[in-house]
Amino acid sequence: MFVKVFLPVSDKHNHSPVNTSPMKKKEDTRKIKIILAPLQGFTDVTYRNVFSTHFKGVDEAVAPFISTMGQKRLKPSRIKDVLPQKNRNLPVVPQILGNVPEDFIFLADHLYEMGHKRINWNLGCPHSKIAKKQRGSGLLCYPDKIDAFLDAVMPRLSNRLSVKIRLGRKDKAEIFSNLPVFDTYPLEEIILHPRTGVQMYTGHADLEAFESAIESSSHQFTYNGDIVDLKSFYRAQKRSHGIHRFMIGRGILSNPFLAEDIKGIDNPADRIKRIRAFHDDLFDGYQSIFSGPSHLTGRMKGFWTYLGPSFKDSKAPLKKILKSRTLDAYTDRVEAFFNTVHTFTGPSSGLFQD
Repeated sequence: MFVKVFLPVSDKHNHSPVNTSPMKKKEDTRKIKIILAPLQGFTDVTYRNVFSTHFKGVDEAVAPFISTMGQKRLKPSRIKDVLPQKNRNLPVVPQILGNVPEDFIFLADHLYEMGHKRINWNLGCPHSKIAKKQRGSGLLCYPDKIDAFLDAVMPRLSNRLSVKIRLGRKDKAEIFSNLPVFDTYPLEEIILHPRTGVQMYTGHADLEAFESAIESSSHQFTYNGDIVDLKSFYRAQKRSHGIHRFMIGRGILSNPFLAEDIKGIDNPADRIKRIRAFHDDLFDGYQSIFSGPSHLTGRMKGFWTYLGPSFKDSKAPLKKILKSRTLDAYTDRVEAFFNTVHTFTGPSSGLFQD
């Protein structure tokens, strides 16, 4: 029988302010772990494999979510992204979206048999269509339902389970109703993006609320939200009280060198050439799996919306790429972009804050 136990809030976090002196930063980088965030339509297995071939510093990834299906059904297409034989370059943790214990356990067991000893439960997806079904962040309004779900699931899981959450669905105070629930279960970690679900990605990540959350829980935490450059990383690190795990999504899409910069990995090679080589391999990877040119150009233009503004004087040539309607037009305009734009500046700290 599974017995819930309230765990005392420990002193696992170092509550002294982070010393940002050069020596301290160098020491801290040895402990830092960077996790690639799960972004639907972006950080799939093709992207993860190509990225890890060209850039260093990312230690693991959480894959975009797999939705549970009713009646213990499973489509092979839903799990192909996390097939171990396709994920040899970068360790990956599958993420499950669902709120029915039997369906969750069925999928978790299948993933365990595939070799995935760790899984993540998505309690953070902000999109209203998902939230209305009490999935993702939509379940954060109901701590009793989260408790009932974990009570049914945890005793039967072979995998280690982590959760990815937001502060709440509508109100950041909701997290303080959920943390006592989480503390009664042996979760591997809590990945917290300090916004509410209704905020989507607007406004600022609430670092003060993140601090309060980690001080109110016995669990280990990973920080997620608005890390786009060294300045924003150090700001989050300072408020994270000794946490060494940081999840980054949009920041890495905008600046693929970000993990290297955070960890102080010295790579003097020309950044423009590295990005061009990365782009070309990513293009080839998607070209081999997409059935038509519109799907291919659509996917690649999605990446340019993040990457393009990180180049100096890129507005005009980027606009032409994003207006491409044919494959030939796309490749010609990408060629013109790299012949025209010669400076990669990276995104600014305010890029994703409305």
